[in-house]
Amino acid sequence: MTISTTSTEDLGIERDGAVAVIELRRPPHNFFDLDLITRVADACEAFDADPEVRAVVLRAQGKSFSAGANLANKDAPGAVPVHPQRHTYREALRIFKTGKPIVAAVHGAAIGGGLGLALVADFRVACPETRLSANFTKLGFHPGFGLTATLPWLIGRQNTALMFYTSRTIDGPTALSMGLVDKVVPQAEVHGAAMALAKELASVGPLALRATRATHRRGLLPEIEMALEREMTEQAWLGKTTDFQEGLAAVRERREPRFTGN
Repeated sequence: MTISTTSTEDLGIERDGAVAVIELRRPPHNFFDLDLITRVADACEAFDADPEVRAVVLRAQGKSFSAGANLANKDAPGAVPVHPQRHTYREALRIFKTGKPIVAAVHGAAIGGGLGLALVADFRVACPETRLSANFTKLGFHPGFGLTATLPWLIGRQNTALMFYTSRTIDGPTALSMGLVDKVVPQAEVHGAAMALAKELASVGPLALRATRATHRRGLLPEIEMALEREMTEQAWLGKTTDFQEGLAAVRERREPRFTGN
């Protein structure tokens, strides 16, 4: 099965030799919804089945890589209801299950579920302007998009706890020192550096690469599946709380939240 390289208004799909490119095109912040994540999963699965594709680059237009699912503004492009996150995460799991290496070009902010999407990739290229945050608790919400498995796998449990508990934002150089990204370059060079890394991956034996990747990631996918189930359960009840509504209101009104524990 070979996927068409035809792009749509909000998702670009291209080929450059043995490297496939998936580009989010919902600038400025590339909020995603079920439809967009489904189409990213479709593209990843099709590239996974195409023997001519050996690596994938995931990148984005606009100011941000992805600010995640737009929960705060229900009328904005990419807005999603809270409770159908379960369907979005089911589609995200399809991306996690694909077998070819992915390089994410994180040229700007990757926030919440956008950070989760960046961590689907095997490698991340960032820049000093990159901003990364698992900002869920600042919304009165629970981390999602598999982050409770992927983040500690990359940066350890203690660094993960600090990011989750505080919802703090870190920049590209800090992320590099933590192992959350693999390379930091000037912002204008992020997409090119990601493509160069993907081409390097595509130059080795494809069967050996796929087998080695499967061995290296052995055990991660079951952890992600369990994490997604737990995340969906916790998000379901937290989405009904007063604190969550206050967190969303604070984002809309650009102020600090006033949580009451209800």
